[in-house]
Amino acid sequence: MKLAKRVASLTPSSTLAITAKAKELKAAGYDVIGLGAGEPDFNTPQHIMEAAVKAMYDGHTKYTPSGGLATLKQEIIKKFQQDQQLDYKPSEIIVCVGAKHALYTLFQVILDEGDEVIIPTPYWVSYPEQVKLAGGIPVYVEGLEENEFKITPEQLKQAITNRTKAVIINSPSNPTGVIYTKEELQALGEVCVAHDVLIVSDEIYEKLVYGGHEHVSIAQLSPELKKQTIIINGVSKSHSMTGWRIGYAAGDAEIIGAMTDLASHSTSNPTSIAQYAAIAAYSGPQEPVEQMRQAFEQRLNIIYERLIQIPGFSCVKPQGAFYLFPNAKEAATMTGYEHVDAFVEALLEEAKVALVPGSGFGAPNNVRLSYATSLDLLEKAIQRIEWFISEKVR
Repeated sequence: MKLAKRVASLTPSSTLAITAKAKELKAAGYDVIGLGAGEPDFNTPQHIMEAAVKAMYDGHTKYTPSGGLATLKQEIIKKFQQDQQLDYKPSEIIVCVGAKHALYTLFQVILDEGDEVIIPTPYWVSYPEQVKLAGGIPVYVEGLEENEFKITPEQLKQAITNRTKAVIINSPSNPTGVIYTKEELQALGEVCVAHDVLIVSDEIYEKLVYGGHEHVSIAQLSPELKKQTIIINGVSKSHSMTGWRIGYAAGDAEIIGAMTDLASHSTSNPTSIAQYAAIAAYSGPQEPVEQMRQAFEQRLNIIYERLIQIPGFSCVKPQGAFYLFPNAKEAATMTGYEHVDAFVEALLEEAKVALVPGSGFGAPNNVRLSYATSLDLLEKAIQRIEWFISEKVR
């Protein structure tokens, strides 16, 4: 059987690949510390789980509207009003099977064959693959490490052609954890408005911000930018609900309507029970969200200081999300490896620490390390990395 051309060009997820290898070693009896996870290590808050159970017993186990429950849309609308002072109508909101599905559906409805989407590097691994699946062409713009991995308005302007349809802005960023300031977003937004480029603003990590930094949505900066922006968000990271698969998109009613029509022929609707859980997530107490944020910030501050002391590692300090993205090129070289991917593979095999190679994020000199795990395991992982390097260079 010959597979469709659209899947032939797909690159497997480096995150899932390293996680699978780590699980394989664990199953063989090895003590592996996996730092590849892209999800909080806390359980979903109790009141959210109770709401899901209640929904089942109340009989909410049937189909829902393809674009999501009206009640959930109202909670999302309230959230936008409260957090970003943004006003949306129900027709401008679609609830999807996770934020990833929202992105996938968006690209399917806005891209024709050969349309270009500007993707700053480093990027989340699924952005380019989803663009390609929709017939689009990823156009990469390098976010330089000396500029905290952020692109400039000049870089954006130079990348725009007559085929450019959209640009992706992910703030706070996966994998770097950096945040665009209000001024930086304003400058990028002006370029997009001038060239009629749609802004895809991935804000899934908005609640995980540290060190007094602030998350700003580019859509809240002006009416013109709101009109030009599709916001992608969800409850996965903020409320530790990765497995519940509830995300959403907000923006232009015509685009949201097309996404809803497409969803009606693919997923039918997001899981009914998970939607009721998401209603509880937004309408219920938010203390668990803040408690998780504080725990992540504590880990970041401790483990960052330990990480930058490792020979051959340097790192831009993250301001959000739950990842460190150190440059490990020097560490790879000093331990005898030609490239960082080989260093990461050897680290897993010999020291039993699973990091994600930065090549999957468009940054081959870096590695991604998730601190969504206990401080004890993070400390052990640092010790093992230090041991591995010392063994190779002595």
